[in-house]
Amino acid sequence: MTLSEEARDRLADVVELQPTKNSELQDRWNLESGSEVHQFLENELEEYYFRDDNSLIRATPEAAELVDVEPGVVSEEGEGPPSRIRVPELQAQIVEVLAGPEERSQSVVAVLHALRDAFDVDPDVEDVRSGLQSLRRKDVVEVEYRTVPTFRLAVERDDLEVDVSR
Repeated sequence: MTLSEEARDRLADVVELQPTKNSELQDRWNLESGSEVHQFLENELEEYYFRDDNSLIRATPEAAELVDVEPGVVSEEGEGPPSRIRVPELQAQIVEVLAGPEERSQSVVAVLHALRDAFDVDPDVEDVRSGLQSLRRKDVVEVEYRTVPTFRLAVERDDLEVDVSR
């Protein structure tokens, strides 16, 4: 199957962002709806992606070779928490300020304040929430349910290499 330049670029996004959801790809591709993402995946990239047991979108090994992009998540032994992730800048900043595995977990608002203090940024609270959930899907962040959901790193900060994607 020969891919257009657009399909190849979008396949690189799938490889880079995996595991991902329609909404993340919708944002990356500037589409109007998740159904447009689904339609593109089915029509253009059917051979190169699949949905895992949690319905998250993942690229096939062939897809990663085809586009020559490193996957968004790399584990040393192939299983368990990742040793390397490639994420957008906000998510990389979240990893920097988020409580470690042995520390008390933080609410979304606490993470927002920590980001403001550490990086002189002012992200939207929904962007912080979305970033935390994306990191959770990558097995880098765990959630603890108290009065509100709270988050902390699932891996030691020193054991995780974070690359910032475009």
